[in-house]
Amino acid sequence: MTEDVIIIGGGVMGASAAYWLTRFSPGLRVLVVERDPGYERAATALSVASVRQQFSSAVNVRISRFGIDFIRNFAERIGPAAEIPSLGLKENGYLFLTTRPEQVAVMQELAEMQRAEGAATEVWDAAELGRHYPWLNTEDIAAASFGPRDEGWFDNMGLLQGFRNAARAQGAKFIKAEATGLQMTAGRVTGVEIEGRGLVPCGVAINAAGTRASRVMAWAGLDHPVEPRKRTVFVIDAPNARHPDAPLMIDRDYYLRPEVQGRWIVATVPQDDGPCDVNDFEPDLHLFEEAIWEPLYHRAPGFDAVKVVRHWVGHYDYNTLDQNAILGPHPAVPNLFLMSGFSGHGLQQSPAIGRGTAEYVLNGGWQSLDLSELSIGRVLRGEPLLERAVV
Repeated sequence: MTEDVIIIGGGVMGASAAYWLTRFSPGLRVLVVERDPGYERAATALSVASVRQQFSSAVNVRISRFGIDFIRNFAERIGPAAEIPSLGLKENGYLFLTTRPEQVAVMQELAEMQRAEGAATEVWDAAELGRHYPWLNTEDIAAASFGPRDEGWFDNMGLLQGFRNAARAQGAKFIKAEATGLQMTAGRVTGVEIEGRGLVPCGVAINAAGTRASRVMAWAGLDHPVEPRKRTVFVIDAPNARHPDAPLMIDRDYYLRPEVQGRWIVATVPQDDGPCDVNDFEPDLHLFEEAIWEPLYHRAPGFDAVKVVRHWVGHYDYNTLDQNAILGPHPAVPNLFLMSGFSGHGLQQSPAIGRGTAEYVLNGGWQSLDLSELSIGRVLRGEPLLERAVV
Protein backbone atom coordinates (compact mmCIF):
# COMPACT_ATOMS: atom_id res chain seq x y z
CA MET A 1 0.00 0.00 0.00
CA THR A 2 1.28 3.46 -0.87
CA GLU A 3 2.03 5.86 1.98
CA ASP A 4 1.40 9.54 1.43
CA VAL A 5 4.52 10.47 3.43
CA ILE A 6 7.37 8.34 4.73
CA ILE A 7 9.53 9.98 7.37
CA ILE A 8 13.00 8.48 7.72
CA GLY A 9 13.92 9.03 11.37
CA GLY A 10 11.58 9.06 14.35
CA GLY A 11 13.45 11.35 16.73
CA VAL A 12 11.97 14.66 17.76
CA MET A 13 12.11 16.10 14.23
CA GLY A 14 10.42 13.14 12.58
CA ALA A 15 7.85 12.88 15.36
CA SER A 16 7.08 16.60 15.15
CA ALA A 17 6.57 16.40 11.39
CA ALA A 18 4.28 13.39 11.82
CA TYR A 19 2.26 15.23 14.45
CA TRP A 20 1.76 18.37 12.38
CA LEU A 21 1.07 16.49 9.13
CA THR A 22 -1.70 14.42 10.70
CA ARG A 23 -3.05 17.41 12.59
CA PHE A 24 -3.32 19.55 9.47
CA SER A 25 -4.50 16.72 7.22
CA PRO A 26 -6.55 14.09 9.06
CA GLY A 27 -6.49 10.78 7.25
CA LEU A 28 -3.10 11.42 5.64
CA ARG A 29 -1.11 8.19 5.50
CA VAL A 30 2.13 8.92 7.38
CA LEU A 31 4.71 6.24 8.14
CA VAL A 32 7.66 6.99 10.46
CA VAL A 33 10.62 4.62 10.21
CA GLU A 34 12.91 4.60 13.25
CA ARG A 35 15.85 2.23 13.69
CA ASP A 36 16.27 2.90 17.45
CA PRO A 37 12.80 3.33 19.01
CA GLY A 38 14.31 3.02 22.48
CA TYR A 39 16.31 6.17 21.60
CA GLU A 40 19.38 4.89 23.44
CA ARG A 41 21.69 6.72 21.04
CA ALA A 42 19.32 9.33 19.66
CA ALA A 43 20.40 12.96 19.72
CA THR A 44 17.01 13.82 21.24
CA ALA A 45 17.53 11.60 24.28
CA LEU A 46 21.17 12.64 24.77
CA SER A 47 20.54 16.38 24.46
CA VAL A 48 21.09 18.86 27.30
CA ALA A 49 17.54 19.94 26.41
CA SER A 50 17.80 23.70 26.41
CA VAL A 51 15.97 26.52 24.64
CA ARG A 52 17.16 30.06 23.95
CA GLN A 53 16.21 33.18 22.07
CA GLN A 54 19.78 34.50 21.71
CA PHE A 55 20.60 33.78 18.09
CA SER A 56 22.16 36.21 15.63
CA SER A 57 19.84 35.27 12.75
CA ALA A 58 16.33 36.64 13.08
CA VAL A 59 14.84 33.50 11.53
CA ASN A 60 16.30 31.42 14.36
CA VAL A 61 14.87 33.82 16.92
CA ARG A 62 11.43 33.47 15.32
CA ILE A 63 11.76 29.69 15.39
CA SER A 64 12.61 29.86 19.09
CA ARG A 65 9.77 32.29 19.82
CA PHE A 66 7.31 29.68 18.56
CA GLY A 67 9.24 26.90 20.30
CA ILE A 68 9.22 28.46 23.78
CA ASP A 69 5.48 29.14 23.60
CA PHE A 70 4.87 25.55 22.51
CA ILE A 71 7.09 24.13 25.25
CA ARG A 72 5.69 26.32 28.02
CA ASN A 73 2.07 25.60 27.05
CA PHE A 74 2.68 22.04 25.87
CA ALA A 75 -0.47 20.42 27.26
CA GLU A 76 -2.67 23.15 25.83
CA ARG A 77 -0.92 23.28 22.45
CA ILE A 78 -0.73 19.57 21.73
CA GLY A 79 -3.83 18.33 23.55
CA PRO A 80 -4.61 15.35 25.80
CA ALA A 81 -3.53 12.79 23.21
CA ALA A 82 0.08 13.66 24.04
CA GLU A 83 -0.41 12.09 27.49
CA ILE A 84 2.30 14.45 28.83
CA PRO A 85 0.94 17.13 31.20
CA SER A 86 4.02 19.37 31.30
CA LEU A 87 7.58 19.61 30.04
CA GLY A 88 8.86 21.04 33.34
CA LEU A 89 10.39 24.15 31.81
CA LYS A 90 13.11 25.56 34.07
CA GLU A 91 13.33 29.18 32.99
CA ASN A 92 16.71 30.16 34.45
CA GLY A 93 17.88 31.93 31.30
CA TYR A 94 20.97 31.80 29.10
CA LEU A 95 24.05 33.82 30.00
CA PHE A 96 26.69 34.49 27.33
CA LEU A 97 30.01 35.87 28.53
CA THR A 98 32.76 37.57 26.57
CA THR A 99 36.20 38.79 27.62
CA ARG A 100 36.75 40.61 24.33
CA PRO A 101 35.96 44.36 24.30
CA GLU A 102 35.37 44.31 20.54
CA GLN A 103 32.42 41.95 21.10
CA VAL A 104 30.46 44.36 23.29
CA ALA A 105 28.96 46.26 20.35
CA VAL A 106 28.05 42.96 18.68
CA MET A 107 26.22 41.80 21.80
CA GLN A 108 24.31 45.06 22.00
CA GLU A 109 23.35 44.96 18.34
CA LEU A 110 22.15 41.36 18.57
CA ALA A 111 20.21 42.04 21.75
CA GLU A 112 18.39 44.88 20.00
CA MET A 113 17.44 42.59 17.12
CA GLN A 114 16.31 39.84 19.50
CA ARG A 115 14.15 42.27 21.48
CA ALA A 116 12.58 43.47 18.24
CA GLU A 117 11.56 39.85 17.63
CA GLY A 118 9.97 39.58 21.09
CA ALA A 119 12.87 38.33 23.20
CA ALA A 120 13.95 40.05 26.43
CA THR A 121 17.75 40.00 26.05
CA GLU A 122 19.75 42.31 28.30
CA VAL A 123 23.42 43.26 27.98
CA TRP A 124 25.36 43.78 31.21
CA ASP A 125 28.79 45.11 32.05
CA ALA A 126 31.02 43.31 34.55
CA ALA A 127 29.65 45.21 37.55
CA GLU A 128 26.05 44.35 36.74
CA LEU A 129 26.98 40.74 36.09
CA GLY A 130 28.57 40.62 39.53
CA ARG A 131 25.44 42.05 41.15
CA HIS A 132 23.28 39.35 39.62
CA TYR A 133 25.72 36.48 40.16
CA PRO A 134 28.21 37.38 42.91
CA TRP A 135 29.70 33.89 42.82
CA LEU A 136 31.27 34.64 39.42
CA ASN A 137 34.72 36.15 38.88
CA THR A 138 34.02 39.13 36.64
CA GLU A 139 37.45 40.80 36.58
CA ASP A 140 38.13 39.95 32.92
CA ILE A 141 34.54 40.23 31.65
CA ALA A 142 33.88 42.78 28.89
CA ALA A 143 30.14 42.11 28.69
CA ALA A 144 27.44 39.52 29.21
CA SER A 145 24.10 38.99 27.51
CA PHE A 146 21.25 37.41 29.45
CA GLY A 147 17.71 36.32 28.67
CA PRO A 148 15.59 36.87 31.78
CA ARG A 149 12.65 34.97 30.32
CA ASP A 150 11.91 32.45 27.57
CA GLU A 151 15.24 30.64 28.02
CA GLY A 152 16.21 27.60 30.03
CA TRP A 153 15.80 23.83 29.81
CA PHE A 154 13.02 21.26 29.77
CA ASP A 155 12.06 17.57 29.46
CA ASN A 156 13.51 16.42 26.16
CA MET A 157 11.93 12.98 26.14
CA GLY A 158 8.61 14.44 27.21
CA LEU A 159 8.58 16.57 24.08
CA LEU A 160 9.44 13.60 21.88
CA GLN A 161 6.94 11.24 23.49
CA GLY A 162 4.25 13.90 23.39
CA PHE A 163 4.71 14.35 19.66
CA ARG A 164 4.73 10.56 19.11
CA ASN A 165 1.67 9.89 21.22
CA ALA A 166 -0.34 12.67 19.61
CA ALA A 167 0.76 11.72 16.09
CA ARG A 168 -0.25 8.11 16.68
CA ALA A 169 -3.62 9.21 18.04
CA GLN A 170 -4.08 11.18 14.81
CA GLY A 171 -3.29 8.13 12.65
CA ALA A 172 0.48 8.22 12.03
CA LYS A 173 2.26 4.87 12.12
CA PHE A 174 5.65 4.39 13.79
CA ILE A 175 7.63 1.24 13.03
CA LYS A 176 10.92 -0.17 14.30
CA ALA A 177 12.95 -0.71 11.16
CA GLU A 178 15.84 0.71 9.20
CA ALA A 179 15.44 2.46 5.88
CA THR A 180 18.04 1.12 3.46
CA GLY A 181 17.42 2.92 0.18
CA LEU A 182 15.24 5.07 -2.03
CA GLN A 183 13.52 4.13 -5.25
CA MET A 184 13.96 6.95 -7.76
CA THR A 185 11.82 7.42 -10.87
CA ALA A 186 12.22 10.41 -13.20
CA GLY A 187 13.89 12.52 -10.52
CA ARG A 188 11.38 11.77 -7.78
CA VAL A 189 11.24 9.44 -4.82
CA THR A 190 8.65 6.76 -5.51
CA GLY A 191 9.41 4.44 -2.62
CA VAL A 192 11.60 3.71 0.38
CA GLU A 193 13.37 0.41 0.90
CA ILE A 194 12.71 -0.68 4.47
CA GLU A 195 14.46 -3.58 6.16
CA GLY A 196 12.04 -6.46 6.65
CA ARG A 197 9.33 -4.82 4.52
CA GLY A 198 10.93 -4.33 1.14
CA LEU A 199 9.94 -1.42 -1.06
CA VAL A 200 7.16 0.76 0.36
CA PRO A 201 5.76 3.20 -2.22
CA CYS A 202 5.24 6.81 -1.16
CA GLY A 203 4.28 10.21 -2.46
CA VAL A 204 6.75 12.19 -0.34
CA ALA A 205 9.84 11.25 1.67
CA ILE A 206 11.19 13.34 4.55
CA ASN A 207 14.81 12.96 5.60
CA ALA A 208 14.85 13.36 9.38
CA ALA A 209 17.68 10.87 9.84
CA GLY A 210 19.91 13.11 11.96
CA THR A 211 23.55 12.08 11.79
CA ARG A 212 22.68 9.60 9.03
CA ALA A 213 21.05 12.24 6.82
CA SER A 214 23.95 12.31 4.36
CA ARG A 215 23.58 8.58 3.75
CA VAL A 216 19.92 9.06 2.88
CA MET A 217 20.81 11.81 0.41
CA ALA A 218 23.45 9.57 -1.15
CA TRP A 219 20.71 7.07 -2.00
CA ALA A 220 19.34 9.81 -4.25
CA GLY A 221 22.80 10.52 -5.67
CA LEU A 222 23.14 13.79 -3.76
CA ASP A 223 25.86 15.22 -1.53
CA HIS A 224 24.91 16.66 1.83
CA PRO A 225 27.20 18.66 4.19
CA VAL A 226 26.06 17.02 7.44
CA GLU A 227 28.23 14.78 9.59
CA PRO A 228 28.17 13.42 13.15
CA ARG A 229 30.14 15.32 15.78
CA LYS A 230 30.72 13.81 19.21
CA ARG A 231 29.94 15.71 22.42
CA THR A 232 30.92 14.38 25.85
CA VAL A 233 28.77 15.78 28.65
CA PHE A 234 29.79 15.64 32.31
CA VAL A 235 27.63 15.70 35.42
CA ILE A 236 29.68 17.06 38.32
CA ASP A 237 29.22 17.52 42.04
CA ALA A 238 30.62 20.77 43.44
CA PRO A 239 29.85 21.04 47.18
CA ASN A 240 31.11 24.65 47.36
CA ALA A 241 28.98 25.81 44.43
CA ARG A 242 25.30 25.45 45.23
CA HIS A 243 23.45 27.86 42.95
CA PRO A 244 20.19 26.23 41.81
CA ASP A 245 18.96 29.45 40.21
CA ALA A 246 22.03 29.79 37.98
CA PRO A 247 21.46 30.20 34.24
CA LEU A 248 22.90 28.12 31.47
CA MET A 249 26.23 29.92 31.16
CA ILE A 250 28.37 29.93 28.04
CA ASP A 251 31.95 30.99 28.67
CA ARG A 252 34.82 30.86 26.22
CA ASP A 253 35.75 27.20 26.68
CA TYR A 254 32.66 25.48 28.08
CA TYR A 255 29.00 25.71 28.97
CA LEU A 256 27.50 25.00 32.38
CA ARG A 257 24.07 24.73 33.97
CA PRO A 258 22.70 23.52 37.31
CA GLU A 259 21.17 20.07 37.55
CA VAL A 260 19.05 18.41 40.22
CA GLN A 261 20.38 17.64 43.73
CA GLY A 262 22.99 20.39 43.64
CA ARG A 263 24.84 18.95 40.68
CA TRP A 264 25.87 20.60 37.42
CA ILE A 265 26.03 19.69 33.74
CA VAL A 266 29.13 20.92 31.92
CA ALA A 267 30.62 20.31 28.48
CA THR A 268 32.99 21.78 25.93
CA VAL A 269 33.51 21.78 22.18
CA PRO A 270 36.94 20.22 21.55
CA GLN A 271 39.45 22.46 19.76
CA ASP A 272 40.33 19.65 17.36
CA ASP A 273 36.69 18.81 16.77
CA GLY A 274 35.89 16.85 13.64
CA PRO A 275 33.58 14.17 12.33
CA CYS A 276 33.17 10.91 14.20
CA ASP A 277 31.74 7.53 13.30
CA VAL A 278 27.97 7.36 13.76
CA ASN A 279 28.53 4.48 16.18
CA ASP A 280 31.28 6.16 18.23
CA PHE A 281 29.88 6.81 21.69
CA GLU A 282 33.14 6.39 23.58
CA PRO A 283 33.46 9.36 25.97
CA ASP A 284 36.40 11.75 25.74
CA LEU A 285 36.94 11.78 29.49
CA HIS A 286 40.21 13.71 29.26
CA LEU A 287 38.31 16.84 28.22
CA PHE A 288 37.16 17.63 31.75
CA GLU A 289 40.68 17.97 33.14
CA GLU A 290 42.28 19.33 29.99
CA ALA A 291 39.68 21.80 28.72
CA ILE A 292 36.97 22.46 31.29
CA TRP A 293 38.02 22.50 34.93
CA GLU A 294 40.68 25.24 34.87
CA PRO A 295 38.58 27.89 33.04
CA LEU A 296 35.55 26.89 35.12
CA TYR A 297 37.47 27.37 38.37
CA HIS A 298 38.77 30.70 37.08
CA ARG A 299 35.24 31.89 36.37
CA ALA A 300 33.68 30.53 39.56
CA PRO A 301 36.05 29.86 42.47
CA GLY A 302 33.38 27.78 44.19
CA PHE A 303 34.27 25.01 41.76
CA ASP A 304 37.54 24.42 43.60
CA ALA A 305 36.44 20.95 44.65
CA VAL A 306 34.58 19.01 41.96
CA LYS A 307 33.92 15.40 41.19
CA VAL A 308 32.64 13.90 37.96
CA VAL A 309 29.77 11.63 38.96
CA ARG A 310 28.38 10.76 35.55
CA HIS A 311 28.96 11.35 31.86
CA TRP A 312 27.39 10.58 28.54
CA VAL A 313 28.04 11.07 24.83
CA GLY A 314 25.65 12.55 22.31
CA HIS A 315 26.04 13.46 18.64
CA TYR A 316 25.27 16.64 16.72
CA ASP A 317 24.07 16.39 13.11
CA TYR A 318 26.63 19.04 12.23
CA ASN A 319 26.16 21.21 9.17
CA THR A 320 29.70 21.91 7.99
CA LEU A 321 28.64 24.92 5.90
CA ASP A 322 27.19 27.14 8.63
CA GLN A 323 25.90 25.04 11.56
CA ASN A 324 22.31 25.97 10.77
CA ALA A 325 19.33 23.85 9.76
CA ILE A 326 18.86 22.67 6.18
CA LEU A 327 15.18 22.51 5.32
CA GLY A 328 12.64 22.02 2.58
CA PRO A 329 12.58 20.11 -0.70
CA HIS A 330 15.73 19.43 -2.66
CA PRO A 331 15.41 21.06 -6.10
CA ALA A 332 16.86 17.99 -7.79
CA VAL A 333 14.30 15.73 -6.07
CA PRO A 334 11.30 17.94 -5.31
CA ASN A 335 9.43 15.39 -3.19
CA LEU A 336 12.43 14.66 -0.94
CA PHE A 337 12.26 17.03 2.03
CA LEU A 338 15.05 17.84 4.46
CA MET A 339 14.99 18.32 8.23
CA SER A 340 18.71 18.20 8.84
CA GLY A 341 21.93 19.83 10.03
CA PHE A 342 20.69 21.38 13.28
CA SER A 343 24.15 21.27 14.89
CA GLY A 344 22.85 21.03 18.44
CA HIS A 345 19.73 23.21 18.14
CA GLY A 346 17.26 20.64 16.84
CA LEU A 347 15.34 19.84 20.01
CA GLN A 348 14.33 23.42 20.73
CA GLN A 349 13.58 24.08 17.06
CA SER A 350 11.47 20.97 16.49
CA PRO A 351 8.03 22.48 17.17
CA ALA A 352 8.43 25.20 14.53
CA ILE A 353 10.42 23.11 12.04
CA GLY A 354 7.94 20.23 12.20
CA ARG A 355 5.07 22.65 11.64
CA GLY A 356 6.87 24.43 8.79
CA THR A 357 7.81 21.21 7.03
CA ALA A 358 4.26 19.87 7.28
CA GLU A 359 2.87 23.10 5.87
CA TYR A 360 5.33 22.99 2.96
CA VAL A 361 4.51 19.35 2.16
CA LEU A 362 0.78 20.03 2.22
CA ASN A 363 0.69 23.51 0.66
CA GLY A 364 3.78 23.74 -1.54
CA GLY A 365 5.53 26.51 0.39
CA TRP A 366 6.35 28.01 3.77
CA GLN A 367 3.29 29.25 5.59
CA SER A 368 3.32 30.28 9.28
CA LEU A 369 7.02 31.15 9.28
CA ASP A 370 9.14 31.99 6.25
CA LEU A 371 11.98 29.48 6.61
CA SER A 372 13.39 30.03 3.14
CA GLU A 373 16.69 31.37 4.54
CA LEU A 374 17.31 27.85 5.84
CA SER A 375 16.50 26.06 2.60
CA ILE A 376 18.89 23.75 0.79
CA GLY A 377 19.33 26.46 -1.85
CA ARG A 378 21.91 28.36 0.19
CA VAL A 379 23.94 25.16 0.52
CA LEU A 380 23.90 24.52 -3.20
CA ARG A 381 24.95 28.13 -3.80
CA GLY A 382 27.67 27.98 -1.13
CA GLU A 383 26.18 30.95 0.72
CA PRO A 384 26.37 30.25 4.47
CA LEU A 385 23.94 31.76 6.96
CA LEU A 386 26.43 32.16 9.77
CA GLU A 387 25.66 32.80 13.41
CA ARG A 388 27.82 35.74 14.47
CA ALA A 389 30.21 35.20 17.35
CA VAL A 390 28.89 36.20 20.75
CA VAL A 391 31.67 34.73 22.92
